[in-house]
Amino acid sequence: MGKRPATLLDIGKALGISTGTVHRALHDNPGVSPMTKAKVLQTARALGYRPNLAARFLSSKRTLRISVNTLQGTTSFWDEVRVGIREEASSILMDNVDLEFRTYPRLGEGEEEAFAAAMAAKVDGIITFPSRPQKLRPWIRRAARARIPVMCVATDAPNSGRLGIVAIDTLASGSIAADLMGRFLRGQGKIAVTLFDVAITEHAEKYAAFESTLQRFYPEMQLMEPIEDHDVESEAYDKCRKLFEDCPDLAGIYVTTEASIPILKAARHAKLLHRLTIITTDLYPVLVPEIRSGAVVATIYQRPRTQGRMAFRKLHEFLAEGSSSHQVTLAPHLVTRGNLDFFLRAQSERAGVQRDVPAQRPAQEAAEDVA
Repeated sequence: MGKRPATLLDIGKALGISTGTVHRALHDNPGVSPMTKAKVLQTARALGYRPNLAARFLSSKRTLRISVNTLQGTTSFWDEVRVGIREEASSILMDNVDLEFRTYPRLGEGEEEAFAAAMAAKVDGIITFPSRPQKLRPWIRRAARARIPVMCVATDAPNSGRLGIVAIDTLASGSIAADLMGRFLRGQGKIAVTLFDVAITEHAEKYAAFESTLQRFYPEMQLMEPIEDHDVESEAYDKCRKLFEDCPDLAGIYVTTEASIPILKAARHAKLLHRLTIITTDLYPVLVPEIRSGAVVATIYQRPRTQGRMAFRKLHEFLAEGSSSHQVTLAPHLVTRGNLDFFLRAQSERAGVQRDVPAQRPAQEAAEDVA
């Protein structure tokens, strides 16, 4: 087998600079010092770098047009994903990037229309949240045939021809939540799990990991059938209010969706909040006092801004370099009352700050984004 051709990533890694700087230097674009340009050219020759067709395609275009097809959401999660995409796009100084945001109101509504609009606009790439993979799969295949690469974010659309996926480690998320629940409840009691829809890969995997961890380490705990709330706050409230009425002895609940506040509200109205062990997902302002008070014992933070940044980065690397590593699995962060202030402080410090992030920082990426 022949040696793998050198890429912009290799040059950037060798010099400790970003792929953006490497690209500008190789294409004699402004914004690079003569010394840096000389080092890039020397390293490129030493590594045997040769621009491929994808790089020539990108360098010939005046504007790179990317469609961002995401959910509106009920909390700040998707806002943070979109902020991450904007931040990463703004760091790619050698390209004029045009982000076209196509945001649909709720799961399954407007998703296909957004994709059709992006295809009709003949964008160069698509970042999408495939909430209904079975319905979006034909669209992604159509995009692949039209040579429009598609990056999935947050959840996957397997066997669709998509370019790649950036998501949190769902198996780790579910396992962490189950082990915490088991420890808090000393391996006893009935447990419920809420999710968007079992058809969504991300949530099905979380539930499966949660279930298997309970069975392995806490076999005496009773796990109930998952509750689907479809990202509708009223549905989450009504279904959980009924759950609390039917199961007054419920010991804990793991909320895998954004709909933690209506579930907390239902628990309060049922006068069960004081004795329920509740583990939620993500971190947003209205959830902060619930963590401080102990109503929520922990939340599994899915690093939405990092997901957005990495989704754009991987898509851009493909367009600029034809790179082949497009699956990114991020480790979730566990937020409790003890480390809550650290996360909030980091979030405040990062607000409004944009940086030119190096192309590969494996050691840092595991711990970089806490906001």
